[in-house]
Amino acid sequence: MKGFFITFEGIEGSGKSTQVGLLGSRLKEEGYDIVVTREPGGTRIGEEIRSITHGRENVDLTAVTEAYLMAASRAQHVREIIKPSLSEGKIVVCDRYIDSSLAYQGYGRQLGEKEILELNKAALEGVMPDLTILLDVSCETGFARRNGTDKIDRLDLQQKDFYERVYRGYHLLAKKFSDRYFVVDSSKEIEIVEGLIWERVEGKVGKNPKLR
Repeated sequence: MKGFFITFEGIEGSGKSTQVGLLGSRLKEEGYDIVVTREPGGTRIGEEIRSITHGRENVDLTAVTEAYLMAASRAQHVREIIKPSLSEGKIVVCDRYIDSSLAYQGYGRQLGEKEILELNKAALEGVMPDLTILLDVSCETGFARRNGTDKIDRLDLQQKDFYERVYRGYHLLAKKFSDRYFVVDSSKEIEIVEGLIWERVEGKVGKNPKLR
């Protein structure tokens, strides 16, 4: 792969969508050729899958079904968007990727990290992030940020113990894959978080003129 793959992770209310947008805008301003996308979604088929996994009416969706749907969306996403863009030398910025499945289905749903990774092997085609930014915020803060918004979906309706397992899962992953993880305290002001992220990203991509 000639490009650079950046993923954002975190629980609901961690500020991912905001920071993904800010980083995407900054990279464009600096002259980088970038693609901003998300999971589940990113493609027509992926967005249809997202409507199932996030639909508030689908409360009867089982944990195993959810895991397979996330992997299915990822398989389409990797082949249609991520892998081709990286092959063209672009920077891909993605709101969630494999670590979300490991944290949410592996730990949150208690299906197991190894089991989820095995399930996703074919979907990934060996494509892993060069940099994973974990926006670290407590479950309480995340819930407080989401309450009162019109963005509440099926995943927001899960019990607190589910999110506590997801939170712990993310921190276990950050330790296990410390070579690619960058953990940022996203309880801080948006501008401060943005600056910390840019400092790390610039240090990674700024040394490679081929990405411009």
